[in-house]
Amino acid sequence: MRLSRRTASLSLAVALAMTPASAALPHARVPADERPSADPFGAACRIRVTGSRVTAFCHNPYPEIDRVSLHVECARWWDLDTDSAPVEARPAQTVRLTGRCWKEVGEAWISHRRVR
Repeated sequence: MRLSRRTASLSLAVALAMTPASAALPHARVPADERPSADPFGAACRIRVTGSRVTAFCHNPYPEIDRVSLHVECARWWDLDTDSAPVEARPAQTVRLTGRCWKEVGEAWISHRRVR
């Protein structure tokens, strides 16, 4: 049996009318200790791995100073993992961090600390 366009349109309209609006659905409450802080913090960082070298660029768009460090974990068990010295990313400043392994890089990440 083939539905006409009018019947199909009517069926769709009824289905949409019976579907509750998403704005009317209740939302889960977030506990006060898990809410984001009122003062945003933290530099946005991009990490690039090229062979055995790691380069990270961190830009701090916020008014507080962010002390960032690059951590490089090497893939080989005998290769030394490294942690860079902390660098202060001041407001509206971009900093560059580098690190390397002798062979392959297993993982690289940035840590952030507030300067008080």
